[in-house]
Amino acid sequence: MKTVCFYFQVHQPLRLKKYRFFNMGKDHYYLDDISNRTIMQKVAQRCYLPMNTLLLQLIRENKGAFKVSFSISGLAVEQFREYAPEVLESFRALAATGCVEFLAETYSHSLASLIDPDEFREQVKAHAAMVKKEFGQNPTTFRNTELIYSDQIGEMVAQMGFKAMLAEGAKHILGWKSPNFVYANDIDQRLRLLLRNYKLSDDIAFRFSDRGWNEWPLTVDKYVGWLTNEDMPGDVINLFMDYETFGEHQAAETGIFDFMRYLPKAALATKKITFATAAETAANHQPISVLSCPHPMSWADEERDVTAWLGNELQNEAFNKLYSQKEKVHALNDPGFNYVWNFMQCSDHFYYMATKWFSDGDVHSYFNPYDSSYEAFINYMNVLSDFIIELDKGMAQLSASKTEEAVTTKRTVSSKSGATSKAKAKTKTKTDDSKADKPKTKRRQTVSA
Repeated sequence: MKTVCFYFQVHQPLRLKKYRFFNMGKDHYYLDDISNRTIMQKVAQRCYLPMNTLLLQLIRENKGAFKVSFSISGLAVEQFREYAPEVLESFRALAATGCVEFLAETYSHSLASLIDPDEFREQVKAHAAMVKKEFGQNPTTFRNTELIYSDQIGEMVAQMGFKAMLAEGAKHILGWKSPNFVYANDIDQRLRLLLRNYKLSDDIAFRFSDRGWNEWPLTVDKYVGWLTNEDMPGDVINLFMDYETFGEHQAAETGIFDFMRYLPKAALATKKITFATAAETAANHQPISVLSCPHPMSWADEERDVTAWLGNELQNEAFNKLYSQKEKVHALNDPGFNYVWNFMQCSDHFYYMATKWFSDGDVHSYFNPYDSSYEAFINYMNVLSDFIIELDKGMAQLSASKTEEAVTTKRTVSSKSGATSKAKAKTKTKTDDSKADKPKTKRRQTVSA
């Protein structure tokens, strides 16, 4: 029996509006609400609602034998609440089945794990709290932004109490090893690793409608045959992909929904496959070895590294400039500043600035609002510059407030000190007078005697 683990990433960034240099200092609202609402509602109708309905039906029809896992970014949930509350309700219905696991990740779908461990932990904590509030689950499995993973990141995740983490089954990390086993973190072996089988995942996510692919069309029988192939080593098959694969990247007309409709039943009928959530998959299979990954990898591009987000000078300048503002944001602790700080960290902003060629670029550029990486950089930096100006104003006000408070405190202390000195002097005078009177009384008493 092989365990098949389906995992879906759900994320929508908060897109920035066209922000000119001349807006700086005047306009402090940075989001393109029209685009965010339009895209969210469109994807909801094409993907989230019909696919959630289908998954709920499949879970019921297969009496709990079909299971899946999700991670939903905090930014996506915020937009569900604002623009498509019915989507959030449909995810809650899936959670109620007991057959759907919701994983933890960074709240803002950020790259914080690559630069700031404290910020990374704070975002993960915020996201786990959101999962508990919205879906009633305490996540035990972690999925970092875009499957970014390294030994050090895995160690941090283990220290936060997570039992398992998802990662890419990258060739340059695995070598001759297969992704179809459970592995352990090289530093903290308590953390179990589930590695994506990128070939079988991408057969659905990217190649399903490619008529130039030598395996097109991909039928259920053909795919189940691949899953049950006795020559394929391993205990688990991890199929990780964007949820927008269904209905958005692969349109309904391609037959993608019908493919998923009949896949679980056909797979279960072989008696060679069982479906499990990520947490169940990690718990039910012992790691066969540790996985050494000294440098960060991801599921992006042929390189499977982080150059999709931090591969050129534009990206690195914007990235470092943003995170240099952290101390100001935390010092001010203002809800408005915190909100901007969160959505400005979203990895999509840096992805838009990429200048390298992507093997899956057509998919990732589908919602790219910019015509060029330079335009993306300029727009982001204009917004960031205005944000920094407002942060500096806030810090100046905070400093002035602290100075005024210190002066007031000093005056109060000085006033109290003066009053105390006068009181002591007055007390001393009375004491001296009292002492001066006593001998006179004694002398009078002696004379009388």
